[in-house]
Amino acid sequence: MGVLKRVQTSTLLQVATGTFLVGSVSLYLAQKRVQNRVRSLDHYQEAFKIIVKHEEASELLGPPIQVGTVDLADRHRNYVGDTDSRWVNGVLEYWDLEYLEYLLWLFLPIFVAFVLPIFILFFIYGSVIFLHVYGLRHRIREAYASSYWDGARTSLASFWDGVGYLWHGYEVNGLDNIPDEGPALFVTYHGTLPIDIYYLISKCILFKKRTLHVVGDKFVFKIPGWGALCKVFCVTPGTVEDCIANLEQGNLLIIAPGGVREALFSNPVNYQIMWGKRLGFAKVVIGSNAPVIPMYTENSRDSFRTPRWGRLCFRGLYERTRLPICPIYGGFPVKMVTHLGKPIQFSEDSLPEDIKHVVKNAVADLIREHQHLPGSIFKGMWQRFKKNKYGNKESNDIPLVERNNENSTPATVDSLAPEVQIKQTPLRIRQSNKDEDNLDELDPLALDDENDPDLKDNDGSIDRL
Repeated sequence: MGVLKRVQTSTLLQVATGTFLVGSVSLYLAQKRVQNRVRSLDHYQEAFKIIVKHEEASELLGPPIQVGTVDLADRHRNYVGDTDSRWVNGVLEYWDLEYLEYLLWLFLPIFVAFVLPIFILFFIYGSVIFLHVYGLRHRIREAYASSYWDGARTSLASFWDGVGYLWHGYEVNGLDNIPDEGPALFVTYHGTLPIDIYYLISKCILFKKRTLHVVGDKFVFKIPGWGALCKVFCVTPGTVEDCIANLEQGNLLIIAPGGVREALFSNPVNYQIMWGKRLGFAKVVIGSNAPVIPMYTENSRDSFRTPRWGRLCFRGLYERTRLPICPIYGGFPVKMVTHLGKPIQFSEDSLPEDIKHVVKNAVADLIREHQHLPGSIFKGMWQRFKKNKYGNKESNDIPLVERNNENSTPATVDSLAPEVQIKQTPLRIRQSNKDEDNLDELDPLALDDENDPDLKDNDGSIDRL
């Protein structure tokens, strides 16, 4: 059996090599045919005769910039400026197509020598992801045995878990804080792109056997091909009432109160929390009585970033039009660790403002404790080589369940630090109007500091991921 596999592999390599050689020769012969046809054209020869025989006219008028019938009197259409003509003449004097062809064939082996290792590197990384997924095959089998869609969900989660493991060394600190059953609301700081959310969803599916529901914007469902993906991974648009109903069904739900503003315009130097006056998630907490799990991912703003000039230029446009337009760059392989705080259980007489204050301080504490400030891409990548300080086991069977030895009992308001304790006031939940309970019609991410003069968002809106 092993011999047969080796023969098949050798045959595939031979076919790939032959295809590459045939394609290269075909491309060369094709360009040679085009080259010979161009050189055989009469006006091609006449153009160079004019340049050679009429040097003074060529210097005065400049060489032709396009192949065609040469009219020396028509300077604007057929000739470049007088300043450029000397440079063009120099190029034409020492360079020709034969010389360029010679340079192409001279450096082609060097080019191929550098390109092929890149392809091999991609194959190696693909093999690493495959082995990571293969190590989780027993979980995939269990999922397919229970449900067709569970199997598809687990397979995709295995792939994303492999990508996170390979590209970001992704880990979760505090996975035991996620309840094995019952509802919980994750409230998180939003990075430039929510790839940490994708990785966390994969961890929950693989190692907690639970699906993390996500509140998504309506435009996501209009993208061709995304509807089925959103359905499988429980990405749903919804109002405050929809989120409460989701939690009352015992599901896990994640919300990013920062939204588009926090994603695109938060400062990567200090990881500024930009929640503004958003209270929608707090009303969900009151309506569902679900525990809140504060969440933050290290270096989430260093993997992908928005340039400073982009934040300055497009912030005003966003405030006026609510269009999430800002250039994004990155994809840097920084270390990413999602930190999950202890669940916080709020009393029924808590005000939305108090809940927001407590949760915001809890997320800020996670940032102060775990994020190296000011944010740095190079330091984030250097963390990949440091010793694992969370004591995670590098086993496919017991990867994350034992990462946090702390008790996962929900924290109460009394157990919190004095600076984050909420005021004990009578139940005075304001009756918000219908517009306040609707989700912001933006994207998965929005708002700024309370003191921001540009802040004009709804008190009752919920941000989408």
